[in-house]
Amino acid sequence: MEADTSNESTHATRNTLIVFAVIAVALIAGSALIFLSRPEPVEIVVNPPVPTPTPAPTDTPSPVTVYITGEVADPQTTHTLPFGSRVQDVVDLAGGFTDDADLDRVNIAGLVRDGDQIDVPSLADDTDSTDSETALPTPSGGEVIFINTATLEELQTLPGIGEATAQSIIDYRTENGNFANLEDLDNVPGIGPATLETLDPLISFE
Repeated sequence: MEADTSNESTHATRNTLIVFAVIAVALIAGSALIFLSRPEPVEIVVNPPVPTPTPAPTDTPSPVTVYITGEVADPQTTHTLPFGSRVQDVVDLAGGFTDDADLDRVNIAGLVRDGDQIDVPSLADDTDSTDSETALPTPSGGEVIFINTATLEELQTLPGIGEATAQSIIDYRTENGNFANLEDLDNVPGIGPATLETLDPLISFE
C-alpha cells in the first residue's frame, strides 16, 4: 500500500515538472516570436538645409560736402549732404535765394558732387557763370562724371547713355568692382567703340 502511494506521488511530481517545462517552453517560444516579429526601427535622416550665399555688401556712397557762394541768404558756407543731393538742396540749407539771384543761370536740378562750389550769380552781374572757374555744377554743363560712383541719373547725362545702359554700368560695377579704364567699360553690354570714344573726355575712373 505504501508502494502505491509512493508511485502516485512520484507520478504527480513528474506531471507537475512536465507542466512547468511545457509552460517554460511556451514562454520562451512566445518571447522569441515577439522578438522576431518586432518591426525594424525607423531610421530618420535629417538633411541640413543647403547653405545660401550671403550677398556681398554694396558700397554706400559717402556724403558730399559743397561750398556755396553768391546770392543766397547765407553765402560763403559749407554744407554736407547725402550723396545724390541737388543744387536746390544746397540752396535750401543756405537759407534760399536772395531777391537779386539770377535764377535763369541756376540749374536747381543739377546733381552736386563732393568738393563742388555752387555760385549763385546776381542779376547785376553780366559775367557768364559758365566761363567762371566756379561755374555752377550741372549735368548739362560738361562736368566730368565719376564712372565708379555716378548714380543712375548722372550716368544718363552722358551722350549715348540711356537708362538701360546706365543700369548695366551700375550692375557691372556692382558685380565686378570699379572700372579701371576704358577697356573695362567696353565689357558693359550696349557700349561699343564709338560710345567709348565719345565718353573718354567726359568720365573719370577715380
